[in-house]
Amino acid sequence: MPTKKKYQKILIANRGEIAVRVLRTCKELGISTVGVHSSVDETSLHVKLSDESVCIGPAKSSLSYLNIPNILSATEITESDAIHPGFGFLSESYIFAEYCMKYNVDFIGPNIECIKKMGDKIRSKQIAQNAGLKVLTSVKVEGKNEQEILKEVKCLGLPVLIKASAGGGGKGMERIDNISKIMPTIKRLKKEAKDSFGDDTLFIEKYIQNPRHIEVQILADKYGNVIHLGERDCTIQKSYQKIIEESPCPIITNEIRNELCSSAVKLAKYVNYDSVGTVEFLFDQDDREFYFMEMNTRIQVEHPITEVLTGIDLIAEQIKISQGEKLKIKQSDIKINGHAIECRINAGDPYKSIPSSGKINYYYRPGGAGVRVDDFIYTGYTVLPFYDSMLSKVIAYSHTRDEAINKMKRALDEIVIEGISTNKSLHQEIISDDDFRGNNYSTNFLQNKIK
Repeated sequence: MPTKKKYQKILIANRGEIAVRVLRTCKELGISTVGVHSSVDETSLHVKLSDESVCIGPAKSSLSYLNIPNILSATEITESDAIHPGFGFLSESYIFAEYCMKYNVDFIGPNIECIKKMGDKIRSKQIAQNAGLKVLTSVKVEGKNEQEILKEVKCLGLPVLIKASAGGGGKGMERIDNISKIMPTIKRLKKEAKDSFGDDTLFIEKYIQNPRHIEVQILADKYGNVIHLGERDCTIQKSYQKIIEESPCPIITNEIRNELCSSAVKLAKYVNYDSVGTVEFLFDQDDREFYFMEMNTRIQVEHPITEVLTGIDLIAEQIKISQGEKLKIKQSDIKINGHAIECRINAGDPYKSIPSSGKINYYYRPGGAGVRVDDFIYTGYTVLPFYDSMLSKVIAYSHTRDEAINKMKRALDEIVIEGISTNKSLHQEIISDDDFRGNNYSTNFLQNKIK
């Protein structure tokens, strides 16, 4: 049986808005916080708000936010009980989780075996298939020569998608429409995957022409209890990175919804999952079938839209589960009320893909009924060029999808960020588009519609 405990101090091994988000819940639970930061990141909001802070290295992520020895040293000198990894960085590193166990500090996340199994996209597909979920047929690149790869790709039929097994965030992925581009792209993506994830394993799968990206939020404890908190539609993407998410998905029937969510719970039970997690699916709008894509063994960027619809603090539940507490929430307690949309506000020119950094001369955060903002920026803050470009997440929620969209439109109109470029105008263009409002779109929306 799991050991029950009460954390006195949690070190947050992350930065930006997710560090602030975790910190706030810790304080509400009466838990002291330690913020870590690189040498150039000491003015970040999470550092200012944490009870203690420790510099863990220079600007480069590999020397700071990905530096396991330095993070563990910070944990030791601050006498922290546990580490919350947030998302990104070390959040899905089973190696980091193993080191935490070795040095007797709790890793707030699922058990190590789950991270290992589900972190590998090739292995996780096989596991999902064994659990009874539908998966897309894929071609494994490793151990095959050019002729074997091309023969199997021709059997799949073009277009196809080449993906990094250890990938995420749109890196190590590319659509291929011409068979002659397969091998050169494999060579290039292998290098990109190795540089980004330390693993150059690739696979190829059939590209669905008219898909929606739908994911299911899972909550599981260490006693075998697993529930879902509904689904999120993450179809609006740029270069395979989500930029707008909403819940519930506006184009599936209740029958499909129940099947989708039941499949996610089934998989979580099959792998003995025991934390917050997300099961991601590709939904083919033409044949009305959904296929397992991957499982994310961490909190998601888009978790707030589930929170505002259910009234459940997912970070709080994640921490309580890690402390050995049983889930007090039953599936019958979950009620999805209304509709929620999230827009990710990023630094940079969204049309030319030019990054932007520098001092924010003035920042006005939107508010009002039905609007939540998760951010870490403020007037006078300097946006750094070394890290992810996301500045804030604006969440709008109301009784209906149309009302939520109108609230988002109003909230976006209110945002003022002076001194740097952002993608605010792109969001305004998307939510005003007739096809978006009418649910007539797929993951190809941006490349087909927004110029």
